[in-house]
Amino acid sequence: MVAVSPHTIGRVWPAALVGAVVLMSSTSGVLRAQNADVRPMTFLDMRQMRSVGAPTPSPDGRLLLYTLSTPDWKEAKTQTDVYLVSIPQGVSSTKQMTFTKDKDETSPRWTKDGRAFFFLSNREAPDSAATRAQIYTMRPDGGEAQRVTDTKEGVRDYALSKDGRWLVYRSGKDGEEQLYRLPTSGIEAATPELLVKHDVGVGTWRIAPDDKRIYFVSPNALDKDDKERREKKFTVNIRNMETPSASLWALDLDPAGPPASANGTSVNRATASAAARSPKKLTDGTQYAATAFSLSDDSKWVGFRGQSVDRYQRGITAETLYADLYLMEVATGNIERLTNNFEVSESGVSFSPDSQWVAYASADDTTKYNMTNGRVYLRPVADRGKPFRKLGTSFDGDASVGFWSKDGSTIYFNEGIRATNQLMMLDVKSGNVRQATEEKASLSVDVDNDTGVVLITYADPKMPSTLFTTDSVQNVSSRGSWRQLTDPNPQVKRFALGQEEEITWKSTDGTMVGGVLTRPVGYKPGTRYPLIVAIHGGPAGADVLGFNGGYGSQVYAGAGYVVLKPNYRGSVNYGFKHKTDIVGNYFKPGFEDIMTGVDHLIAQGIADGDKMVALGWSAGGHWSNWILTHTDRFKAISSGAGTSNWISMYAQSDVQRNRQFYLGDKLPYDDFDAYWNQSPLKYIKAAKTPTMIHVVEGDPRVPSPQSVELHMALKQLGVPTELFMYPGNTHGIPDTRNNLVKSVSEMAWMDYYVRGIGKKFAWRDVLKTLEEEAAKPATTTTAQR
Repeated sequence: MVAVSPHTIGRVWPAALVGAVVLMSSTSGVLRAQNADVRPMTFLDMRQMRSVGAPTPSPDGRLLLYTLSTPDWKEAKTQTDVYLVSIPQGVSSTKQMTFTKDKDETSPRWTKDGRAFFFLSNREAPDSAATRAQIYTMRPDGGEAQRVTDTKEGVRDYALSKDGRWLVYRSGKDGEEQLYRLPTSGIEAATPELLVKHDVGVGTWRIAPDDKRIYFVSPNALDKDDKERREKKFTVNIRNMETPSASLWALDLDPAGPPASANGTSVNRATASAAARSPKKLTDGTQYAATAFSLSDDSKWVGFRGQSVDRYQRGITAETLYADLYLMEVATGNIERLTNNFEVSESGVSFSPDSQWVAYASADDTTKYNMTNGRVYLRPVADRGKPFRKLGTSFDGDASVGFWSKDGSTIYFNEGIRATNQLMMLDVKSGNVRQATEEKASLSVDVDNDTGVVLITYADPKMPSTLFTTDSVQNVSSRGSWRQLTDPNPQVKRFALGQEEEITWKSTDGTMVGGVLTRPVGYKPGTRYPLIVAIHGGPAGADVLGFNGGYGSQVYAGAGYVVLKPNYRGSVNYGFKHKTDIVGNYFKPGFEDIMTGVDHLIAQGIADGDKMVALGWSAGGHWSNWILTHTDRFKAISSGAGTSNWISMYAQSDVQRNRQFYLGDKLPYDDFDAYWNQSPLKYIKAAKTPTMIHVVEGDPRVPSPQSVELHMALKQLGVPTELFMYPGNTHGIPDTRNNLVKSVSEMAWMDYYVRGIGKKFAWRDVLKTLEEEAAKPATTTTAQR
């Protein structure tokens, strides 16, 4: 059983503050001095954060459509609508375009003339078939939406031709999806044309920029018996099951298509045209399986990834290790193999705007599995068989291909720099990388390919993810030129937030280590606070100056904790050596980095060394388990999806090659000692700290037996422990309510063992959140009906 602090759950503020005043004396003074509406964040507030998606500029670059997803806590689901904003005017011009309660509108697309837009919606689908979306059209000045399609199985996805004359969509049963076409002129009365009747369903697809072809990926065969046995409830799963490989296909489009018809008389003609139109098989699927592909803007080249056909090399995370890149010349059909890198991943193929250059990103060392920094490889597209230039070699980070400047002289990409995310510039001529922005924040920049509209996704410790724009990519470095386009979470202005900053300290061996520190709300210099060490996953990840990172650091700050988010060795953003120092010695450097960070905060008079907690998920759970078995300085630990035994983990997980590399680059069967010596379970008798364990029952990445092993050991050794197992088959907790359970129970565990407060866990403390209201976004839009 665990304890729950009332201030962690829902809208119980300020009543909970009064009840917990002895716990939060450091924060109560400042809160009394502030507006009565300002209060600390809660975990329920985290579940209510809205998110922006699918930003789509109009053809003239003056309007932007986007989706806004709003969580409904009481119904445990998220609802999505389409919004519109003027790019020159900014967020004050926002209009909500769709208002369907309990239904979703997604995937907005503009018509060529910008006078209307399309979107997907399940507004008329029965609740039993909520995923069956249809295409609708609407004017940007409002009015009722008109339905365009009426497909039995719903529309999976759709796209418009470059000239705007055609809308193509994909529909059909699973594994049997086909492509259909509609003319955009008179679309409401038109009858869909079946473009092709393919034996096996169409997968990933794209219309060529010249509108003359559609390319798609499709399996080479359909195992009808396998499909039938599943339908008839023979649902056994076979690990690494043999499945058909896939090929790349091309469908040549005739420009005319069927005439528009109000009464459906063109159905037979459309079907007949599909029967007569045969797609061309571009790859045979015997040597490799075609997967992701890209097209040059002049439609003369197709770049694609060919994945291994070996069933054991198609794992969730390993598939790109056993794949290579290929380039096809459309005019001849000739295919050139661009890479031949065993156990080395590459990005997709990218073409310059003038279609004269081809580029991709891969490791600096392409001879074997490694974690060397990413580099960009560039070559004239027509220089078949010629070597690629390696760019970005002096940059101690991962260079990649994001988007190109119009003249092709610069490749832009987003990259982490210490505790921030920045926009970087790669000069094609010199091969040098330069940092384009200097924000103490997390930002990501993209440029719309058709309009040139610059889209900046920005977050900092006071602002959740928000969309901005500026007039050119060169202006991104000038913050004063930005215009805000969205404000999805204005309620955060009513939250009392802790000060957050990047800090550095010296580790045991002299290495400088960085991280993010979140001080308690109302922090007073000279006062020591209970410390939470929130350890990120990866380990090749990093905590940055974003909003409420570290498993809810601002909620902990509101409850009177100081939070350290260390970017221990193994993390990215600090260079190659920092990232790879743990190879062959997985835990020791990172453990020392974490503990010296703790000592640094104690020496600074910020943290109370007698009231410390550690928590993490995935690799953060690995390190939490190592801390559990290597020090008794912490009063409580929460381990999420962490390993306890690398030997058993190797076979249980969907990741092998990466783990093998980290643990000395030998198979466990060749060196059991290397795996066992780095397993927390080996040292379990040293564990003394009360430990809560969280895991998803069907987690493929860090399978639940790892948590069960740890829990059993602690239980048998008399160490206080709880094991929470969540339904699902994902690496993270898939259900929003169970995410709240995890957060609330976790903090209760901390409060109980660190502060000696709280009562034992009662489900009523979670259930009552369904009766309470968290802070919801204020209405900042102009209703448009």
